[in-house]
Amino acid sequence: MPAEPDDHFFVVDGRRWRRTDPAIPEDVAAALRSHLGRGRNAVKQARRAGDEDALAAARHRNGLAKHGLGERGPEWWSRPEADRVADARRALEDLDALDALDRSD
Repeated sequence: MPAEPDDHFFVVDGRRWRRTDPAIPEDVAAALRSHLGRGRNAVKQARRAGDEDALAAARHRNGLAKHGLGERGPEWWSRPEADRVADARRALEDLDALDALDRSD
């Protein structure tokens, strides 16, 4: 691993993390980050409650958001920009659909 991060990664406490795909429109990225923040909070709450089903659901949501942001999955810098943006929009649609299902319960 290089000592200095490049434009694809950043380093925190010696651990390398993938950056968000800069091609994602800011409104989409902001919505995905919002879902990710809420998902992280849901993970915390599920752990405290010992609720394995809720934990799995929250982790699934986090994974969708991280994939949508380009922080997981195929390396965004090696893929066509149109595909990356479409994937981000699709992840946001999936997350919004999960929210709609939760509200209807």
